[in-house]
Amino acid sequence: MAADLDMVNLFIIAGGTLAIPILAFVASFLLWPSALIKVYYWYWRRTLGLQVRYADCGGYRFCYAYRGKPGMRPSILMLHGFSAHKDTWLTVVKYLPKHLHIVCVDMPGHEGTTRTNTEDYSIQGQVRRIHQFVETIRLNRKPFHVVGTSMGGNVAGVYAACYPSEICSMTLICPDGIRHPCETKFDNHLQDLKHSNYTLNIPLIPTTPEEMEDMFRLCSHVRFKIPQQVRSTLENKSIMDFTLYALTVDDNFHLIQCLCYFYTAAVYTCAVNFRFCKDW
Repeated sequence: MAADLDMVNLFIIAGGTLAIPILAFVASFLLWPSALIKVYYWYWRRTLGLQVRYADCGGYRFCYAYRGKPGMRPSILMLHGFSAHKDTWLTVVKYLPKHLHIVCVDMPGHEGTTRTNTEDYSIQGQVRRIHQFVETIRLNRKPFHVVGTSMGGNVAGVYAACYPSEICSMTLICPDGIRHPCETKFDNHLQDLKHSNYTLNIPLIPTTPEEMEDMFRLCSHVRFKIPQQVRSTLENKSIMDFTLYALTVDDNFHLIQCLCYFYTAAVYTCAVNFRFCKDW
């Protein structure tokens, strides 16, 4: 009888040991999905060997992740797109050699970098801020490679045109600001947004479940289902950031037509690698 009781107690202890982390995970997923997402990115950065640091320059703080140290090969600066953050590059970083010096920075007003409604979020304003960041961490001691996607690709192209001696080459992934022969659905929506005096919803800043669904259809070539808890977290974050991101859209809309000049100048100053969605 005593042996049977000990066996029951053993099973209870083992079951409790397994149940506690499972219940903690389920509770976190249901009640605090944002915390779970942060833990996920933290674990992924740690696995890839990335460290998060802050760079203070003149009362402005940049948050960035880096791996490796400057060496014989050019360092790589990675600029993310509108309403994204530095961790969106993790899926790319995992394929890069570990001996390369990589820097992924949160763009002005995004994630861990200083955000204020009085900041200049135009492309030129962001270029000036990124240059301030580059000088602060002394990344421009020798020419480096810059990678940018969407809005970050726009900033990267203009940066190369404004500071050609600092850039040895660049990769632009679906860069914003380049005129296409055929206007897309997104281009048409932006034109309608401009003509409406910004009374229409901005497709990249969803504030309702329906707008979130529209954004995923607009931005994702591959359809995938996102759990409701994660979707709600993204919606809440988008609502919190609405004013700031709307300022970014407003600051940049009138610059699109003049950016072809900057890209042309950049092409003549360094090697450029363009990648658009159909190339992947």
